[in-house]
Amino acid sequence: MATGFDLFTDRAVVAMRVNGELKDLATTVTDADAVEAVTIDSPDGLAILRHSAAHVAAQAVQAINPEAKLGIGPPITDGFYYDFDVAEPFTPEDLKAIEKGMERIIRQGQRFVRRVVTEGEARAELANEPYKLELIGLKGAGSDDSELNADNESVEVGGAELTIYDNVDPKTGETVWKDLCRGPHLPSTRMIGNGFALTRLAAAYWRGSEKNKQLQRVYGTAWPSKDELRAYQTRIEEAAKRDHRKLGSELDLFSFPDEIGSGLAVFHPKGGIIRAEIEGYLRQQLVAGGYELVNTPHITKAHLFETSGHLHWYKEGMFPAMHLDQEEDAEGNITKQGQDYYLKPMNCPMHNLIFRARGRSYRELPLRLAEFGTVYRYEKSGTLSGLTRVRGLTQDDAHIYVEQSEVREELTRQIDFMLEVLRGYGLNDFYLELSTRDPEKSVGTDEMWETATETLREVAIASGLELVPDPGGAAFYGPKISVQARDAIGRTWQLSTIQLDFNQPELFELEYTASDGTKQQPVMIHRALLGSIERFFAILLEHYAGAFPVWLAPVQVVGIPISDEHADYLAEVIRRLKKRGIRAELDDSADRMQKKIRTHTKDKVPVLLIAGADDTAAGSVSFRFRDGSQENGVPVDDAIERIVASVEQHLQVSTAGQL
Repeated sequence: MATGFDLFTDRAVVAMRVNGELKDLATTVTDADAVEAVTIDSPDGLAILRHSAAHVAAQAVQAINPEAKLGIGPPITDGFYYDFDVAEPFTPEDLKAIEKGMERIIRQGQRFVRRVVTEGEARAELANEPYKLELIGLKGAGSDDSELNADNESVEVGGAELTIYDNVDPKTGETVWKDLCRGPHLPSTRMIGNGFALTRLAAAYWRGSEKNKQLQRVYGTAWPSKDELRAYQTRIEEAAKRDHRKLGSELDLFSFPDEIGSGLAVFHPKGGIIRAEIEGYLRQQLVAGGYELVNTPHITKAHLFETSGHLHWYKEGMFPAMHLDQEEDAEGNITKQGQDYYLKPMNCPMHNLIFRARGRSYRELPLRLAEFGTVYRYEKSGTLSGLTRVRGLTQDDAHIYVEQSEVREELTRQIDFMLEVLRGYGLNDFYLELSTRDPEKSVGTDEMWETATETLREVAIASGLELVPDPGGAAFYGPKISVQARDAIGRTWQLSTIQLDFNQPELFELEYTASDGTKQQPVMIHRALLGSIERFFAILLEHYAGAFPVWLAPVQVVGIPISDEHADYLAEVIRRLKKRGIRAELDDSADRMQKKIRTHTKDKVPVLLIAGADDTAAGSVSFRFRDGSQENGVPVDDAIERIVASVEQHLQVSTAGQL
């Protein structure tokens, strides 16, 4: 048995990993077993805490409403939920009552006790729970974990055995509640402590299908301590303030008109400026980084995606085909057969055609083709979320063709390039994730996958950044490294991705002439730096809470005269700023000066230039920044140079109040 901790006295230990499998602390182990402690603050420990809290929430619901039927209650990111079939929808008052009931159960210190049961025993004990019986039936029918994972059912009936967890009164030994569950759980409800809260209510279809009955879902969160709960709640409140959908409307940046369709955004003038600046900065970096810019159509014949494999592996994520080009004579007889066209979900097949358009030499490699290519993906309506999950998105896509001997050097170059560019947008906290093969959804040989995966792993480790695994998360054609970035409030976003692909060069019969005159197949590297412009726009909007640095702000400077007689003086300053490429405006409206300041501060304009009689006489202006700080009597020439420099140097002037 492992040493260095005592599983039964260390209060931070909530479970154990025995020979690689998570087990309850009550599990019997031998000296031959490899045992690791699972602490409550580890990812597995947090999931166990939250899963246990979900059970307690369900127990509290049935204590209040014995007729409530149980769905499932899995842990999720930062929390848990439990679904119920109830006669009347839950109300906010119900949520408070359920929380009070949970507090009573937690104080009682009920023990979670695991029992292995047969299908017959499970059916008898849960005869009044129709949704549990359905899951038992799925288990009995031999459904594997992948089928049951579709809507988290594996938390109930995953694994080799059917198990029920009893909640046992520690004083009487009586089972006071039970649930079908895979486990593991905490030893006692008391370990949930006071770091939990119920957060919201929602409706959800059973097993995630609109064909099934709609249930009531109770969401909650649980943390090892009250302080961690409060810190989480503060983050959530801050995230709500930063929600890009809310800010997008308030700042007039973008919208989703019903007339166009779900998941299809239009960018308003101010949003268009920000988007153009995002793309413009990256375009400059691409050219400097040795990329060649290309452009491809939005639609193509089906055969292209048959060749690439997308129609086989990705068809459900594509918009339906359009049957075109059919011709008929006057009598309606078909004289030319039509064919299917698809909106492209990816740019890579078209870039392969560009590579193949003429003979290539080793002297041209690495060949780096980059495109701001708009693609279309048929996301289900329930998954759409503002700009972060859309149906029409513009990828900053690149495909790099290299010799086998150049792969490692190019991967290293690309990781450095991605991090450098992301820092230019003001993101600085990164780690890497390595997505590996899903054997059920992949093409290519085991040897190819192993070589590609190990190459990516070695390059990622050499970067010096933390590397975390993502088992089975790779695309069908090759493994992937993704850059995960933490924003201003500590949330993690997947941004850049880099993928090795030995398959598409073969499928498209790509080749180049090597230095010895032989024909060789290149290795293909897929690289998306921002992911998609739409999603990256949303990430930056939330990262900066709408207060963009000067270079990204749609309006960079607003001139505010103290009175009408100073408007002409400030108008000349604004004219000079515009001539230097600054997005500057003069507010010569009839509003009072203080109202103008409030209006433009609310619009998050980085710099307000104010001028009155003293400034006009002295040839100066006063700076006012978004944080309310002010700098008076700055000579106009100095003010202009400082503003121009702040744009050119990508300075952040959202809170510091300095230029």
